[in-house]
Amino acid sequence: MKKIPERTCVITREKLPKKDLLRVVKDKEGNVLVDPTGKLNGRGAYVKKDVEVINKARTTKTLEKILEIKIPDTIYDECIKLISEKDGE
Repeated sequence: MKKIPERTCVITREKLPKKDLLRVVKDKEGNVLVDPTGKLNGRGAYVKKDVEVINKARTTKTLEKILEIKIPDTIYDECIKLISEKDGE
């Protein structure tokens, strides 16, 4: 039986399979990106694929503290858009 990789959501502290999480990455140049593949280089933080969790991340600024950089609202909007697209399938 193959082991399913798990990561911890930085907002809810739940251990979940990687496929149930979104990765937000800060690269060496200081750019913040949403990483749907989970393979981009840089410091990453995992967030549960849930609109409520994304909104909580936005209000508590937890991702900003973890990645040590100001995160624009467009990143949160992109996360919500990716979650909405997945739900629409």
